Amino acid sequence: MANQQKQAHGFLNEMMGSALSGNYTDQYKKVQQNVIAARKRATKKQNKRDENRQPERTIHARIPEKRRSVNMPFGFRIVPQNNRGLVETLGKYKRSVEPGFHFYWPFFQKIRNVSLAMEPLALPNYSIITKDNADVSASLTLNFHVTDPVKYQYENTDSVESMAQLVRGHLRDIIGRMDLNEALGSTAKINQELTLAIGDLTNTYGINVDRINIDELTPSRAIQEAMDKQLTADRERVAAIAKAEGEAKSIELTTKAKNDALMATAKAEADATKTRANAERYRIDTVQAGLSEVTDKYFQNQSINAFSDLAKSNTNMVVVPSDSSDEFGKIPVIGKLLGTRDDQKHNL
Repeated sequence: MANQQKQAHGFLNEMMGSALSGNYTDQYKKVQQNVIAARKRATKKQNKRDENRQPERTIHARIPEKRRSVNMPFGFRIVPQNNRGLVETLGKYKRSVEPGFHFYWPFFQKIRNVSLAMEPLALPNYSIITKDNADVSASLTLNFHVTDPVKYQYENTDSVESMAQLVRGHLRDIIGRMDLNEALGSTAKINQELTLAIGDLTNTYGINVDRINIDELTPSRAIQEAMDKQLTADRERVAAIAKAEGEAKSIELTTKAKNDALMATAKAEADATKTRANAERYRIDTVQAGLSEVTDKYFQNQSINAFSDLAKSNTNMVVVPSDSSDEFGKIPVIGKLLGTRDDQKHNL
């Protein structure tokens, strides 16, 4: 009986060693075959002993038989894809297993699954002071994945919270070196600097931050109201400047249009005057050219025509050059008129 118990314990130890080694399929079949063969041999030996013993001892002989037939139970665990299984024996880490089907000893062992997939994390709003002592509220999101399951699970109480605190500290340091206006307009720059500052956290927390994004930077209510007032004043100032510039531009354009019109009018009048002067000069030149070719008889004829027109009019006084009286005296009517007037002068 003692040898059989030792043999059974040896089979059980071999079974446990096979389960812990990972070669579950082949080793488990081999253990089952050995157990079945051992049971058959034990049954044959027990039957021979029963034949040589008295019947009243049969009951006592079969009790150990039933105790030896009790099997230790096995448990199994399936590790999903993109996960890592951490085997713990009596609460202590033993080894890591890949995704798949795995056996373990219940009550003594446990397989803990750790996901290696990327996970999102949203950090709540928290207050940050800028370089110019302005209070802003920052909220951000990040994506991370586990790179070292052992460090992630056993070397830190809460690796995710530790990472979040580290991110907050670096963000507070980066924004603390900026003015409010610079911080509000440089979220892309802050994201880049924050990613470089965090780097790879595998050696510390067993995780790596893949992406960080600042969702919102919000100033406090008092600062926001002051910014709104300043923005309104700036807009009014810009509107006033634009209006003044528009009026000045309108006046300038109106003045220019008037000047252009005056210049155009003056130029037109100058051109017209020049044209009239040229015409008058041409007329005078033409008349002079014609007169230079005319004889004295033409002028006498013109004088006679003039006095003829004068005689037909109601004019009683005519001014005649003294040197022309002799010429006019040659005309009978005019000579008579002039002679009569001379006689009247002598009588006086």
